[in-house]
Amino acid sequence: MNVTSIIQIIWALSALILIVVVLLHSPKGDGVGGIGGQAQMFTSTKSAEVTLNRVTWGLSIVFMSLSVVLSAGWLNQAVQSVPAVPK
Repeated sequence: MNVTSIIQIIWALSALILIVVVLLHSPKGDGVGGIGGQAQMFTSTKSAEVTLNRVTWGLSIVFMSLSVVLSAGWLNQAVQSVPAVPK
């Protein structure tokens, strides 16, 4: 398994988790509280929304930066420029 494959797996996982997190947001401000009642791990709905916003921003930054790296082909160039180690 090479570096590109690992980055692609991280990219795909961040995309899937980002979809789930965005779907947890509610347009009415209910957020997590709108799905099956209040979330027990959060002290209030406001803290749940703040946490969801932070996770959403973090995942979107990871997803977009990995998209740029994978589409630019920088990883393939880096692997090709590394000289082979003689035995």
